Amino acid sequence: MVGIYDCFGYGGSFDLPFEERYRLIKRAGFDCVMLWWSDKFGRGSGYQEDVRLAKKAGLEIDNMHTPVHEQNCLSLDNLNGESVYETYWHCVKDCVAFNIPTMVIHLPADNYPINKLGLKRLEKIIHKAEDNKVQIAFENLENIDNLDMVLNTFQSSYVGFCYDSCHHQNYAPDIDLLNKYGNQLIALHLHDNGGKYNQHQLPFDGNIDWRGMMKKITFTGYQGATTLEPMNWDYEDLSIQEFLNCAYQKAKQLNDMRVN
Repeated sequence: MVGIYDCFGYGGSFDLPFEERYRLIKRAGFDCVMLWWSDKFGRGSGYQEDVRLAKKAGLEIDNMHTPVHEQNCLSLDNLNGESVYETYWHCVKDCVAFNIPTMVIHLPADNYPINKLGLKRLEKIIHKAEDNKVQIAFENLENIDNLDMVLNTFQSSYVGFCYDSCHHQNYAPDIDLLNKYGNQLIALHLHDNGGKYNQHQLPFDGNIDWRGMMKKITFTGYQGATTLEPMNWDYEDLSIQEFLNCAYQKAKQLNDMRVN
């Protein structure tokens, strides 16, 4: 099964209604999507409707990405810290309400170390997720120390690792994250390193060793979807359908590497 992040550029919902966006994603050949679960980045308040629209187009929901704007406040003993906690709590509830199996969380950057209060908040959120059979995948960014603490503290079948290929290259290239956390891998954000922003390129267009990476992913025993997280920043000469068709071919090539 192959998937793609639903907010991959070409304007917001006003420029390209999400019902049409999902129809084009399905037409390209994708099986599933990852959803952006917030009204930020110009998404607007209708993001919860995306579940119905994606399923109407024949797409499965692989996971939803929780809001990121306050992620560094997790351990603060103030209203901002409490707001982060409440946001993740409501995301668990939304996963239950909308039948979304997994939610992806950005832990704070390592210059915002998680303290006892932050761990206590995560513990409550994880217990809520366990009670409702929702998986929480913590993603690698500039947060390797915090990620290591959380994945080693919470040993649960509902807690795992979201591997982001380009974040790995940008922030921790000397650490073998797939070897270290591969037994906890439950989600993928695959995009190449390079282009305008040194991230979110389509696979094979940057400098990542994809054959080596997919071999490592195969060795982890991961059985989930091969999911891309590209943006159209370096592909603005392509129509949306051309971009999606190209993305699908690359996703299929990566997926084939997992079995060959």
